[in-house]
Amino acid sequence: MEHHVRAAVAYVAGRVSGRHSSTVYDYNAGEYRSMSGTVTESSISVYDYKAGCYLQGSCGGTGFNLYHYGQGAYVSFELNGSTFKGYDYGNGCYYQGTVNGSNISIYDYGEGAYFSYSV
Repeated sequence: MEHHVRAAVAYVAGRVSGRHSSTVYDYNAGEYRSMSGTVTESSISVYDYKAGCYLQGSCGGTGFNLYHYGQGAYVSFELNGSTFKGYDYGNGCYYQGTVNGSNISIYDYGEGAYFSYSV
């Protein structure tokens, strides 16, 4: 996944899990990313101010079908308790992660590495 897509997914994971924040901290990049928007049970619309684009979509049964306008591709997102998973159609790779309070960890199969975030 591209780093800005991964950060947006981490932000969404935090918001869907009940955290209300206007930033996500990317520990690997050592930077805050300002984000805002709405996250409900049926739709997601968040704006990444650093990337200058939206991540938007709706619930499609077991998860969300999101479109990342900066990447120009879909990203699936499914939350199950404190874990989540999905597929990045832009880079053709799976990802999975966990939410533990305000801390989010994502394993990106395309990169073969873990990435840490906080909301």
